Amino acid sequence: MADLILEVNDVVKVYGDYTALNKVNISIPKGSIYGLLGPNGAGKTTLMRIINQITAPDSGSVIFNGEKLQGKHISMIGYLPEERGLYKKMKVGEQALYLAQLKGMTYSEALSKLRYWFKRFKIIEWWPKKVEELSKGMAQKIQFIVTILHEPKLLIFDEPFSGFDPINASIIRDEIVNLRDKGTTIIFSTHRMESVEEICDHIALINNAETILEGSIENIKNKFDNKQFEVTINEDNLLESQEYTIVNQVHNVFNLTINDNFTQKDVIKSINEKHEIILLKKHTPSIEEIFIKAIGNE
Repeated sequence: MADLILEVNDVVKVYGDYTALNKVNISIPKGSIYGLLGPNGAGKTTLMRIINQITAPDSGSVIFNGEKLQGKHISMIGYLPEERGLYKKMKVGEQALYLAQLKGMTYSEALSKLRYWFKRFKIIEWWPKKVEELSKGMAQKIQFIVTILHEPKLLIFDEPFSGFDPINASIIRDEIVNLRDKGTTIIFSTHRMESVEEICDHIALINNAETILEGSIENIKNKFDNKQFEVTINEDNLLESQEYTIVNQVHNVFNLTINDNFTQKDVIKSINEKHEIILLKKHTPSIEEIFIKAIGNE
């Protein structure tokens, strides 16, 4: 197994009569982008709060970098919650410096790194503005910078693209990938399945307080392989056979499902006996399709 930065083992969290997490298990490899997925109310935010030691599990364990999660690890974790919390009356630069020093950075170190990131994002002119003068997306950029500034080993982003237009969402997405490439591990929670598809290496799907799916994107897609193919032939009169079932047809393009006990090779051979294959393309289920199917089977 890959070297892990975080292990969540049989974690339970109960609030009165409500079970937020019921024996949840996840394993996060170092240097990966790990998608934490699930419908609203599934337990994702509770899990992120436990990892950040905002609250504690009722039972189970959390292992960080080989050790039981404890207070000293707080400085090694950066957290960008979905509900942002900047002080509206403070000036942007002053607030960023204040928050950076809360993470243990010296004033001069924080100032130097903040200047670097403000210039990188081309927002240096925001430094003297009050937070209340910024748009939601502008404030999001400030919080993103403050979250990553102390270069933690683990970053947790809860809906990091919320409030961003497509251009700025792309900028933040590129920065997240850059951080991963430099060795930072990232937990990434979002409802935007296309973003998961683009940047995540591993995912966990939580539903009704339980882990129902976990693993690498590749392995999970293989698990949900529906054995569907799109085949384009030189005619529009393909007939079904024992090797495959036709799901639908548009002119000379057919979507097929390989029947049990047969392979792609069998299908190609069967079609080739009567038709010329122009194009054959495997249908790989998207993360959104897997998400809907897995939740629907619960």
